[in-house]
Amino acid sequence: MKVSAIQMVSSTQLQSNLDSAHALLRAAAKEGAELALLPEYFCLLGHRDTDKLAVQESFGAGPIQRFLSDTARELGLWIVGGTLPLSTVHGDADAIGAAGRVFNSTLVYSPDGKCVARYDKIHLFRFDNGQERYDESFVLVPGREPVVFELASRDGHCWRVGLSVCYDLRFPELYRAYARAGVDLLLVPSAFTYTTGQAHWEVLLRARAIENLAFVVAAAQGGRHENTRRTWGHSMLIDPWGGVIAERDEAPGVVSTELAYARIESCRAQLSALEHRVL
Repeated sequence: MKVSAIQMVSSTQLQSNLDSAHALLRAAAKEGAELALLPEYFCLLGHRDTDKLAVQESFGAGPIQRFLSDTARELGLWIVGGTLPLSTVHGDADAIGAAGRVFNSTLVYSPDGKCVARYDKIHLFRFDNGQERYDESFVLVPGREPVVFELASRDGHCWRVGLSVCYDLRFPELYRAYARAGVDLLLVPSAFTYTTGQAHWEVLLRARAIENLAFVVAAAQGGRHENTRRTWGHSMLIDPWGGVIAERDEAPGVVSTELAYARIESCRAQLSALEHRVL
């Protein structure tokens, strides 16, 4: 199965970001991808964290979700929609706009445009080194449950795919839960800061692949943003032995590769660590 990680440098303008995402998804489809992963906050990186409240949508309706559904159908592509802000309340637009916090959610669309899975980011980023300060809990509500979906690829194999987002990467117990659920592929849409990405991004991704003997696909924000924030980038695809198959350092673009299920079987046959678990 060919998969693509989409790297973006999202701006403060929703429509501009959707246009950029569409062009990159079209490029992935032309490369023969079956599955394309967008980065965290692909639709908006605002001047302030609260800017995302203005573009929040009720689950099942809204221009961002319509874009993902229509594009999946147009391109015949599985699209994992990075993250978008979903309302914590249901009702009319005034009620939604009044909500002070949102979920940071990944939505998965099949090639027929149907939303087949939703994952709400569980672990909320907090960081303060005296110069950079982030606390997602001011605007985000954490999710509670791991989410797995199944994808029947063109080669006839049914892949089990586990969803996660960015800061989740630091919590291996989430990925171990996916291993127990028989997951073959782990997805990590992200917007790692330049500081934390430079220090930890690759080693964490490779560790999650090695520990769980699964492929990892990570799509990142990568560059200098309109709001002056700098993200690390380095979207990459990693095999179950921990090897980096493909990578893009910075700037928008597509990084793609073919994932062979036989590689998982080979790695797990050589080292049956998942069968040796005690705790």
